[in-house]
Amino acid sequence: MKSILFPGKFLLGKGLLDSFGLYSKPLGKKFLIIASKSVMETAKAKIGKSFDGTGMVAEYVLFGGECSHSEIARLIAVGKEKGCDCIVAIGGGKLLDSGKAAAYKMGLPVMIAPTIASTDAPTSALSVIYSDEGVFEEYFWLPANPNIVMVDTEIICKAPARYLVAGMGDAFATYFEARAVRSSDSNTCAVAAIGKQTLSAFALAELCYKTLLADGLKAKLSVEAGAITAALENVIEANILLSGIGFESGGLAASHSVHNGLTVLPQTHGAYHGEKVAFGVLTQLALENAPMEEITGVMDFFSSVGLPVTLKGIGLEKPAEEELRKVAEATAVKGETIHNQPFEITADKVLAAIKAANAYGEAYLTSK
Repeated sequence: MKSILFPGKFLLGKGLLDSFGLYSKPLGKKFLIIASKSVMETAKAKIGKSFDGTGMVAEYVLFGGECSHSEIARLIAVGKEKGCDCIVAIGGGKLLDSGKAAAYKMGLPVMIAPTIASTDAPTSALSVIYSDEGVFEEYFWLPANPNIVMVDTEIICKAPARYLVAGMGDAFATYFEARAVRSSDSNTCAVAAIGKQTLSAFALAELCYKTLLADGLKAKLSVEAGAITAALENVIEANILLSGIGFESGGLAASHSVHNGLTVLPQTHGAYHGEKVAFGVLTQLALENAPMEEITGVMDFFSSVGLPVTLKGIGLEKPAEEELRKVAEATAVKGETIHNQPFEITADKVLAAIKAANAYGEAYLTSK
């Protein structure tokens, strides 16, 4: 069987949160709005005004910071106590994943409004679960994608450029992982990992890659200038929608497994998800023995937008051998998506690829 998944609706534009009531009306009457401290007041002002005269009610709860089982349970308890019939998640990736998981466990629709374009979490039927301390634990696959994804470009443009760039790192892996999955004819992430890749899923993954190459640097400069440009809108769409559909229905491979492995080292917790995934791309290419021309092209792009090309760039300046081995072992553990690569995976191979990728990056930076 082949399959491809999409969110119910994807909306992208300037000032959309001001019309939140109009677009959310079909989903419920009493909404639990999950938001971070930095965006809570904006959410209350815009959503509250959009609800005037509609009969719809909003209850608000601050996000605890980690997408963990305990945080999801807390959000469910609040939603039940308030009698809410729809979950709304406004914020970054871990907050959005928590909202999706809570909505599924409560049997409620969910509306997603990302405030940063740093991951492809908004569109997917997946919540990535961490411990309360921020260590990756598991992928929690959901039976359906969000009902509505609303992307207000005005809000995303106000966020620091580093978030957008991290999103490019996450999205950049989409094509390379989908390519590996296609090569091995592995299952994708769609429908709880029982579907094969469709032509359209691979095409979207490839379009994601091409869009980033064409508009990535322009988009970064646009955010730094506070300008909502066509390039910025294209990259936001790539980071959130194309990458979301591309990873889910195209499949994951080594790049994201390397990210998961890196989380076992506390030194990497200051690096964003997409920054660690970016180094995972280089590790995957080293593992595949990709042509040096291709690896250099990836490093050219990463360097141009500010993504890391070395371990130092993700907080590991001089890691000990035993630390890298812990990363390699966690990356290669049974059940990880790295086993979608079209060859046998061992911790020794992963360790060698991590070292090689770092060496490629160091040599690249020295040559500049």
